[in-house]
Amino acid sequence: MTAVLAVKGLSLGYREGEWLCRHLNFSLQEGELLGVIGPSGCGKSTLCLALSGIIPHRVEGHMEGDVFLLGENTRNLSLPQIATRVGIVFQDPETQLFLPQIRQELAFGPENLCLPREEIARTVEAGTAMTAIEELLPENPNEISGGQRQLAALAAVLCLDPAVLICDEVVSQLDEASCRRILELIGRLKEQGKTIVMVDHNLSRLQLADRILALNGSGLCLLGPARDFLNNPALLAQ
Repeated sequence: MTAVLAVKGLSLGYREGEWLCRHLNFSLQEGELLGVIGPSGCGKSTLCLALSGIIPHRVEGHMEGDVFLLGENTRNLSLPQIATRVGIVFQDPETQLFLPQIRQELAFGPENLCLPREEIARTVEAGTAMTAIEELLPENPNEISGGQRQLAALAAVLCLDPAVLICDEVVSQLDEASCRRILELIGRLKEQGKTIVMVDHNLSRLQLADRILALNGSGLCLLGPARDFLNNPALLAQ
């Protein structure tokens, strides 16, 4: 069975000879969730950029090895092709929301893929229902709460129905209620078969993970079953 996401011999860094991670190898099947943890500056966001094809297509960096989405190397795919396979949601939703209405944000991706109007309407409806943000559709992103903005950013990404969803510390700036709502949504998406990479600096928020990848910023990485880390957090110090 072809993996939904596969990483082979992946090394990442920004300066010659200085690697944030080295020789990463893993694959994820449909419905699997990989948690990624580590201190600030260890390369978690850099890894997200590589998994989503932003490195090497849009952001320069030293990248060795390969990332495969549904069996195809991201080096050989265009960014529009990648966008239908993997979606990324960042820590700060303001970097992703720029239109005057949430409804327009949800339609923006499908419109740029030149989908028929009827299909755009269906995808917006599906993304809205999935995230339960019907009441936010007429709102301006600048006039709603941080948790609501993060839900809107998630909905906009889900409107492209990517096979892989990357969440880069999406709850780290939210209050407890908003955090819980988004974690519940991620759990539902996992149950529905979405393959997810979830980055966080807090191990307790990675309870849904099947495996955890721990980065330390010096190039060394530790990958194992989530239960090993959750039962023995001292592993993160290795």
